[in-house]
Amino acid sequence: MGDGQFLDIILFAMIAAFLVLRLRSVLGRRTGHERPPPADPFARRRAEAGNRTKPGEDRATGDDNVVALPDRQGGEATGADPLPSDPLAAGLTQIGIADPSFDAAGFLAGARAAFETIVQAYARGEAKMLRTLLNDEVYERFSNAMAEREKTGETLDTTLIGIASAELIEARMENRTAFVTVKFVSEQVNVTRDNDGTVIDGDPSHVTNVTDIWTFARNTRARDPNWTLVETQSPN
Repeated sequence: MGDGQFLDIILFAMIAAFLVLRLRSVLGRRTGHERPPPADPFARRRAEAGNRTKPGEDRATGDDNVVALPDRQGGEATGADPLPSDPLAAGLTQIGIADPSFDAAGFLAGARAAFETIVQAYARGEAKMLRTLLNDEVYERFSNAMAEREKTGETLDTTLIGIASAELIEARMENRTAFVTVKFVSEQVNVTRDNDGTVIDGDPSHVTNVTDIWTFARNTRARDPNWTLVETQSPN
């Protein structure tokens, strides 16, 4: 190989290196129109997976765009739960809707306290106390019985040993008034004496299981939070 050919090879190599550098400078330059790379390389896959729908299925675009589907009965779904099928639970739910402050457990605790107060007030003939806890009809019956005892000189001694159970058995709404019925089973000692103190009914040493079914009522629109006794009955 002559010196001329060697010089030609070196010249071609220099030209090739120059062209390579020139192409790299052009191809590597950003023009401002390039598509930026995604911040999350899996974002597109997740978006595509989320947009896939089964045949006949609505496509959801986010939690804020959930479409309410009609229920199986043909009505439109609502945020409110349907009333329970159990009559007692349905009644308690209706009362809770009319009066959001209503609490079944709290009511039952108050009913137990009212039961004790009414039983003892009736035995002692405390009409003033009963007036605040009974409606007109029940108060009239209690008042007449107390007046009859006083007229004959009889006294009623009632010792409430305790309430064995207190159970909600019925609840309902009538217009704005809520009614709740409670079945009480209590242990009592009841003794009636004449004006001489002689026992004419009952046994001072005998504890009797007594079952009472009482219905309490309250106007849910009234400011007064207290319930009143509106009906008393004994089991059949």
